[in-house]
Amino acid sequence: EVQLQASGGGLVQAGGSLRLSCAASGFSGRDYDIGWIRQAPGKEREGIACASFSGSSTWYADSVKGRFTISSDNAKNTVYLQMNNLKPEDTALYYCAVLQDVSWCPEVTWYEYWGQGTLVTVSS
Repeated sequence: EVQLQASGGGLVQAGGSLRLSCAASGFSGRDYDIGWIRQAPGKEREGIACASFSGSSTWYADSVKGRFTISSDNAKNTVYLQMNNLKPEDTALYYCAVLQDVSWCPEVTWYEYWGQGTLVTVSS
């Protein structure tokens, strides 16, 4: 059974940093692309960062470009989201999920195997 588990959220002041982790299990020799999606209070889910299994291809939403970095450790089946220069508008529940192609990153309905979210709160 494919499972993803996001962790690493917390409370941070504006300008601070956090690193989220997404641990994946249950894949049987299948390459997979991973994306990070967030949902802020009262807003729609937003695909913000995605990476191919090899790491050779990435995509970022304009809202996080230059501040967030997605990376992976395939030996550990873990994908990370390094978030720097956090802003109050980054406050959201952050999820990781599988998608078939990095180019689909903005299409939140195309993700599979959603993990439980981890809450990020940025205070001003």
